Amino acid sequence: MEPNQWHTHLPGNEFDYLALMGALQEYKRPRDKVTKLLAHGQVIRVKKGMYILGQGMRRRPEINREILGNLLYGPSYITLEYALSWHQLIPERTEAVTSVTLSKSKSYTTPVGRFIYRHVHETYYSLGIVSRVLPDGRGFLMASPEKAIADTVYFASGLRSRDALRDFLFADLRIEPEEMRYLDIALFRELTAVQNKRSLSMLSELVGEYA
Repeated sequence: MEPNQWHTHLPGNEFDYLALMGALQEYKRPRDKVTKLLAHGQVIRVKKGMYILGQGMRRRPEINREILGNLLYGPSYITLEYALSWHQLIPERTEAVTSVTLSKSKSYTTPVGRFIYRHVHETYYSLGIVSRVLPDGRGFLMASPEKAIADTVYFASGLRSRDALRDFLFADLRIEPEEMRYLDIALFRELTAVQNKRSLSMLSELVGEYA
């Protein structure tokens, strides 16, 4: 291995401990090398066992926070406000990367931002997830537009009436009502069937009005 070329063996700017050990396998003392890389800022620890490359080592300048969100804590997929913004359903850009998980709710404050995870049950979790593949072949799991809206309603409080739901969607989140007609009503009905929650039932009925 040529000097300082170890990082070319990593899958990207975001990687776990096993990937790092694989990239350093030709070094006699890879753990000692990790210590030096951390000390010099060539590798940055995001949490125990999870890392990103330092700026001077990156093949592309940006950190993909969607991939990192999947890697940090799982199983999980990106959803809620971050996915709504990613799908351009809301005008605001969200700073925290928001996900749901089958594991316990958790949050991380890292050198590249905050990552928030909310727990849901498996039957509800598995619906409406799509895989997004990057040009380099890597991918991440993201909620579909329908699932991102449903997840946001799922965790919202105080949605006891159709009017309250409308205000939440169209005034608070500022989703354009016109967007409702492009959503898949079948998925909302399926979510309502597996998760007995009044707000989801109202959401399904509301989307049905625009179908």
